[in-house]
Amino acid sequence: MKAVTTPSTSPSRAASVDVVLPCLDEAEAIPWVLRRIPPGWRALVVDNGSTDGSAELAEALGAHVVREERRGFGAACHAGLAAATADIVCFCDCDASLDPSGLVPFVAGVEAGEADLVLGRRRPRARGAWPAHARAGNMALARLLRRRTGLRLRDLGPLRAARREPLLALGLTDRRSGYPLQMVVRAADAGWRITEHDVPYLPRTGASKVTGTWRGTWQAVRDMSRVLAEPPAAESVREGARP
Repeated sequence: MKAVTTPSTSPSRAASVDVVLPCLDEAEAIPWVLRRIPPGWRALVVDNGSTDGSAELAEALGAHVVREERRGFGAACHAGLAAATADIVCFCDCDASLDPSGLVPFVAGVEAGEADLVLGRRRPRARGAWPAHARAGNMALARLLRRRTGLRLRDLGPLRAARREPLLALGLTDRRSGYPLQMVVRAADAGWRITEHDVPYLPRTGASKVTGTWRGTWQAVRDMSRVLAEPPAAESVREGARP
């Protein structure tokens, strides 16, 4: 099913793209997010146990809803990836902090063969969009990632795009907050070309489920630290996962 309405920007040619939107009680933000899904793309809203009617609202607005009972950001993201059928899969938060129409240049870069994984570097547009504790945790992880992989990334944000089959071949196993980082680490181990695009970062709608508090941020950093401690994937796995 197609998402409602469309933004003014679209890829230069028709694209086959699924946008995975992990969702836990985001009814207030869902209409804003779905209005910004580019034309011809499919919104995959992965409901992770919402009690505010998020799934029903998303379905009513034309999104394809996937239900994932196992709680966890990674569990929701991976359920969306498993349900995707498009050649290119994007990921975006469902809290209105990131505009999915900004994924258009990400997809263009992947389609053109300029990158295998494109990440969004969040640039706050208002006070409070990115709390100090969350930003500090992100910076610390970026330094650890550089030490582990050599990648000089400045953000490990959730907005990203890559081809579906190589993503599945990475064999991602984290189902908590470490999922986005594990994707980057395993992609780097597999020799992927990884690039960043600046994207506006807005104050989220509703309370954060992960980094809204110091405790939540600490849990996310702990999850991600475990990912960084993993040994590099075997050569056979790296070859299988290379786009």
